[in-house]
Amino acid sequence: MKSIFCVVFFIVGSALSNTGFAQNEKTANNDIEELKQKVVEMQHQIEELKKQHTVEIKGHESKDETDYLRRLAENITKKDEAEVKPAVETVFTSGELSLQALNPEISVTGDMLGYYKHQTDTRKRSDFIFRGLGLHFEAYLDPYSRFKAAVPINEDGAELGEAYYTRFGILDGVNLTLGKFRQQFGVVNRWHKHALDQVDFPLALRKIFGEGGLNQTGASVDLALPTRGEASQELTFQVTDSENDRLFGGDTLGNPCLLLHYKNYRDLSDSTYLECGLTGLFGWNDVWEVGSNKEHDALGTQVFGADLTVSWEPAERMRYRNIEWRSEVYVLNRDIVAPDGSGRDNLDAWGAYSYVQTKVSRTLDIGIRGDYYKPDCKDYAGASLEPLAYASANAYRWQIGPYITWHQSPFVEFRVECDHADGHRMEEPEDVLWLQMIFAAGPHKHERY
Repeated sequence: MKSIFCVVFFIVGSALSNTGFAQNEKTANNDIEELKQKVVEMQHQIEELKKQHTVEIKGHESKDETDYLRRLAENITKKDEAEVKPAVETVFTSGELSLQALNPEISVTGDMLGYYKHQTDTRKRSDFIFRGLGLHFEAYLDPYSRFKAAVPINEDGAELGEAYYTRFGILDGVNLTLGKFRQQFGVVNRWHKHALDQVDFPLALRKIFGEGGLNQTGASVDLALPTRGEASQELTFQVTDSENDRLFGGDTLGNPCLLLHYKNYRDLSDSTYLECGLTGLFGWNDVWEVGSNKEHDALGTQVFGADLTVSWEPAERMRYRNIEWRSEVYVLNRDIVAPDGSGRDNLDAWGAYSYVQTKVSRTLDIGIRGDYYKPDCKDYAGASLEPLAYASANAYRWQIGPYITWHQSPFVEFRVECDHADGHRMEEPEDVLWLQMIFAAGPHKHERY
């Protein structure tokens, strides 16, 4: 607008200056008329300029407003896009144990037997037995320790099989176990019955330790010894209560039972390994029945054992082929007070077993086990000393039993076993056909211990 008024003033000033110099009145009148005409024209031009300027201003304002609105809309759109993000699932993580992980792992095992027996003077020939329903609990309490328990339930009721706490790495290469546990005497005594390679424990183990084997309460220390050559070594020392009735039924002082087990393991080749061990068990008894009286005299009981295992498993076919040979020997030496009043005496009994087992397919195992047991012979032996000693001279018993095990799956097994037992002056000859079904429900399958 200022530029337009400047042009008008310039034109008017120029016109006035020209009229001021008119020489006569006519000239002045003509100039006035001409000036009026120019003023009129200028007014028209000014009006046109005003209109044009108004249009340009409106156009600029409209354009500026449009650009402003466009930029505003773009900013709002960008802001909305930034705020409205695709839905993403939120995952919360924590290094702590969840509540579910704090619960112990629970497994259930079942062991059912059916048999047909032929034995002189035995009327009951067959039966079905649900030998045990096992409840197994396991939990890692923290990065350093673990808890395990086994509660077998049978038709007569429930009992505490095992319940122990293990602290790993209490010292370098040293583990500590506290509780009730199957002791490390040899190899198979540590196993549960449902996890055995045969229907039952070896004959010698059952005669010396009892039907349930050696299972007592106390403490166990496992020590990894330095390797010698290509062999790894382990030493186990256990201190327990003297709870085994077969060995320590006469202990009333609460003397501890001590066990020491040495294990040596080595690879003979890429497919073959050898494991051997030595075991010693020491305890005491102090009460003896002599006639109708009881005498007190603390005497020692010792059991020694040796075990040997050789296993061949070709690495490329280990699921389909293997051969395993395992043998153990048990030797009992027990000081006693003779029940006939003759004073102190000593019992010596021993036994052994050996079996060979091979995998003929991924699901089928076949094997055969031989057992032998020889008790001591004492003229005064009676029911209180059996089966560690008999009055009959040269008493012994042996057994042989081939078997086939079909692994339907890692959780279900079926076994057929035929045992023939004979001997001299202990029991009558016996033939038994066993049918066994074992199942496991839970994460632990058929854990041996």
